[in-house]
Amino acid sequence: MALKPEPPLAEWLADLDRALGRSPTLFDGRAVILDLAALRPDPDALRTLMADLIGRRIRILGFEGVEIIAPGLPPLLIGGRPSGSLDLPRVPEEPTSTSITIEGSVRSGQTVVHPTGDVTVMGSVSSGAEILAGGSIHVYGALRGRAIAGAARNPRARIYCRKFQPELLGIDRLVRTAEDIGTHLHGKPAQIWLDGGAIRMARLD
Repeated sequence: MALKPEPPLAEWLADLDRALGRSPTLFDGRAVILDLAALRPDPDALRTLMADLIGRRIRILGFEGVEIIAPGLPPLLIGGRPSGSLDLPRVPEEPTSTSITIEGSVRSGQTVVHPTGDVTVMGSVSSGAEILAGGSIHVYGALRGRAIAGAARNPRARIYCRKFQPELLGIDRLVRTAEDIGTHLHGKPAQIWLDGGAIRMARLD
């Protein structure tokens, strides 16, 4: 789910409150992308906006529509760099490369961002870790953290893993949390893709 705040911000927040008044659980259990292209807030204004949204029980997964985000905030999801406060694996970024490979595992608290292509993880993605890829994501071990593929507006991207235990999945601008995923594929090889504007999941035989 995506939110796009617009000026004047007070009126936009009032509209948001009216929507929440009609549907108080609208954002419960959902990870939200905040599109800042129309607002372009400075760091202090953005922190204030984040506090306003947190007070409304809206969880922000990341940002798009800007080029840089202040440290301590969620990461950019499209064409950006992760927040400087995150513990990042050292991944070489080659402008001409279409894919990168992580030889080991991605540990809890780490984020890998590769907006120009596929990400392959030879090990596992731990709970609390995150992969953001412009293309597809391939995990040869367990996927226990968060995986967002197609972050460069690529609805044909897919996610593959050998052991399906994710906290959150996303492709293009659609996300599903663990509560929405169910348990029918838990611990099994799986693939995830978009079909008809919805996230689909199936066992990978």
